[in-house]
Amino acid sequence: MSTFRNSVLISALGLAMVAAASSQAASNPATAVTPAAANPFAAPSTLPYQLPDFAHIKDADFAPALEQGMAIQRREVKAIAQNKEPPTFENTIVALERSGRQLDRTTKVFFNFTSMRSDPVLDKVQEDMAPKLSAHQDAIVLDPQLFARIDTLYQHRASLKLDAESQQLLERDYKSFVHGGARLAAADRAKLKEYNAQSATLTTKFQQTLLKGAKDGAVIVDNVAELDGLSPEQIGAAAATAKSRGLTGKWVIALKNTTIQPVLANLKNRALRERIFRASVARGIGGTDDNTATIAQIVSLRAKRAQLLGFASHAAYALEEEGAGTPEAVNKILSQIAPPALTAAKREAAEIQQVINAQAEANHTKAFDLQPWDWAFYAEQVRKARFDFDEAQVKPYFELDRVLKDGVFYAAHELYGVTFSERKDLPVYDPAVRVFEVKDADGSPLALFLTDYFARDNKQGGAWENPYVTESKLFAVHAVVANQLNIPKPEAGQPVLLTFDEVTTMFHEFGHALHDIFSTAQYSTLSGTSVPADFGEYPSQFNEMWAREPAVLAHFAHHYQTDEAMPKALFDKVIAAQKYGEGFATTEYLAAAMLDQSWHQISAAQAPAADQVMVFEAHALVKDGIDYAPVPPRYHSAYFSHIFAGDDYAAGYYAYLWSEILARDTGQWFHSHGGLTRANGDVFRSKILSRGRTREPDVLFNEFYGKPDVGPLLEYRGLTQP
Repeated sequence: MSTFRNSVLISALGLAMVAAASSQAASNPATAVTPAAANPFAAPSTLPYQLPDFAHIKDADFAPALEQGMAIQRREVKAIAQNKEPPTFENTIVALERSGRQLDRTTKVFFNFTSMRSDPVLDKVQEDMAPKLSAHQDAIVLDPQLFARIDTLYQHRASLKLDAESQQLLERDYKSFVHGGARLAAADRAKLKEYNAQSATLTTKFQQTLLKGAKDGAVIVDNVAELDGLSPEQIGAAAATAKSRGLTGKWVIALKNTTIQPVLANLKNRALRERIFRASVARGIGGTDDNTATIAQIVSLRAKRAQLLGFASHAAYALEEEGAGTPEAVNKILSQIAPPALTAAKREAAEIQQVINAQAEANHTKAFDLQPWDWAFYAEQVRKARFDFDEAQVKPYFELDRVLKDGVFYAAHELYGVTFSERKDLPVYDPAVRVFEVKDADGSPLALFLTDYFARDNKQGGAWENPYVTESKLFAVHAVVANQLNIPKPEAGQPVLLTFDEVTTMFHEFGHALHDIFSTAQYSTLSGTSVPADFGEYPSQFNEMWAREPAVLAHFAHHYQTDEAMPKALFDKVIAAQKYGEGFATTEYLAAAMLDQSWHQISAAQAPAADQVMVFEAHALVKDGIDYAPVPPRYHSAYFSHIFAGDDYAAGYYAYLWSEILARDTGQWFHSHGGLTRANGDVFRSKILSRGRTREPDVLFNEFYGKPDVGPLLEYRGLTQP
């Protein structure tokens, strides 16, 4: 569901830029690999599209490459700040854009690795480097000489006769410096640096503790009979996970990042369901994997930093740079959606309780009240009864490779004319990773696209998109991007069969990839997904709709054994069933989004102590009227990595809903203009996907569609039904 942006520098500033490449290197698939230097990040990769040379990158390379990258950029920025010539757009803004290229090459790989293939060496480097990188960023943003040059240009911007994108870059740099504290007095700048360094250390600690807690919290099953209800593929994946941990003869249910674990929908053993649920919600609370003290410190620091910068709360500070603009705007949209969502959830709960009661009566057993660990299991039965199918009937039609090539890639080809060819000659960091070259309709090179779809013990939970190279005309480079999922890997020889939720997630994350792939920005600071979070989720939320579009679904939904197309009757049921359960899905999301705002709309004086963190959470859910026991938040605070493992989504988890309003409006536009057509795709690509932040998001959307309307979202989620 999510995009996970591992950026250590303020993305809007573009302080760490992509490496330059010749057009020949980007367009020549046969570019030779040169021997790796002592520092594999010292020069741009010679691989096609400057794909990082994963075959020659070692853990030991990162610390020296990061140190050297920071030293080089310090010299570059010092030269800009102390330039005796009067400031010009070229010698200040473009020069800043060109700085830090080695650091950017290194951080892009390093922070992706800490999320995808963490190990003790990388953890130690991250712990050591987080405060140093924060200090490095602050040294640039809070350099008074550098800001004076930017300020001079900004104040005279009307007379500079810049093109529209260059004007936007100047304005973004100025606003980002001001937002980062450039106008503070010297004493306050020192205090801000201290806060930022502490925050970087604490968010790193949260991320690493969470990863360890998820691994430690996995549920070990001794008797396969307890797994009754799971498919052979799910049982095989649990056995494979156990074997990888040296637990041959056992089964391990690994924990995904969300509160409700996917296996709860199928497990018949209620005691095991409860055990898995309690393991899920216990992550990060107490013991050696405790995150509550870290949360308390992060929240307090963020509130103090906001106050120092002149804001009432961290939410007010963070949202100034988002499309929403203010906490009040976010509160308004969340409160607008919450009542119909909660009403739908309670309606669904009543239906589920009827099933529980009826089964108890039929079996002459005592009925029980619906609990969170029961919801998915009985909701699946309600869905099966109402729509006469279950997930087990559907999964054989969703084989991973077929979904990818005949679904995700097919929709992109029909809409935008792009083609994909697998490149097995290029190095990867894990055997399961695949590389595809993307070419435009005219055969010209566009990008490399990597897939990393399987779960690993050292991989962060969830799903996200990450860039390795950011498109930039200034540096003549195309994008290199990857999609990350956490699909349980089956035993060798077994097919990879997906749930429809996993299919939708593949389309979602690919929407992020297209946003980067199609960028035509001159400057990488404004390229692709370098947009506010509440606009960045828009292309991905929109791309989800093609997973359920009849013309696309019919193309990829074929039985993995017989190649038989999914029967129309089952096909229709899948589509109709998508709106069932949206009460639960929307309510669990809103609970997390509102919890995020509760944490970040308080002052430093209101920040709770460590032993009150979970009490604060409970009170916040009650205060927002979203406290409904059968539907827990999608993330409880102690494993809410979006908001505590970094700053990108702190006070920004609402972005998925905000963006989905834009996405569903766009879906309505497509259907009213003829649906899946190349003409429609070209319009959307030219007006949204290619533009990045070359103009402000609200301007781009208004020129494409007009004023956002919440109606299509409510209809899409089935929340308008009585």
